[in-house]
Amino acid sequence: MRLRLLIPILIAVALGASSPAAFANKDNVQFGSNIRVAPGETIHDAVCFFCSVDNRGTVEGDIVVFFGSVRIDGKANHDVVNFFGNVTAADGASIGQDLVKFFGTVRLGDNVNVGKDIVCMFADFHAGDNVTNGGDRVVQPPWLFWTPLFILTLIIVVVVREIRHSRRRRMFMAGYPMQPPRP
Repeated sequence: MRLRLLIPILIAVALGASSPAAFANKDNVQFGSNIRVAPGETIHDAVCFFCSVDNRGTVEGDIVVFFGSVRIDGKANHDVVNFFGNVTAADGASIGQDLVKFFGTVRLGDNVNVGKDIVCMFADFHAGDNVTNGGDRVVQPPWLFWTPLFILTLIIVVVVREIRHSRRRRMFMAGYPMQPPRP
C-alpha cells in the first residue's frame, strides 16, 4: 500500500522541483510593511496587506491595498483598489484606469484625473474642483450599509432579551406551588 503511494509522491516532488521559479519584475508586494515610491522612481505593481502605499513616483500597474491607505502624489497608470482604508489623491495626481474603494474614505484633490470609473461602495467620497473621470462615478454612502446592519442587530438584541426574560419568568413562576392571586 505504501509503495503505491510512494511513486506518485516522488513524481509530484520531481515536477515541483523542476518547475521554473516565478518572479515579478519591479513588483512590490508587502505584508505589514509600507510601500513607498519615491519621486522619479517607477515600479510595476504595488500590493499591500495590512500596510499603506505612498506613491510619489509612478506605478505602471495596479495598486491594491487591504486594510491600509493609499496616497497618490504621482501617477498610477492602471487601477487603484482599496478595501478598509483611505484613498487620497493630491492635486494634479492621475489614475490611469479605475478607482475602486470599499469601506473608508476617498479624498481627491483639485485637477485629479481618473481614466475610467470611480466606484466607492460604503465609503465617504470627497472630490475637489475639476476632478475628471472618463467613465461612470458610483458612490454608495456608508449609511446604506451601517443602518440596516444596526437595525438588524437591534432586532436580534431585542428578540434575545425577550427570550431570556420569558425564560426567567417561567423559572420564577415554577417555584410557586400554585399561581399567585391576580391583583
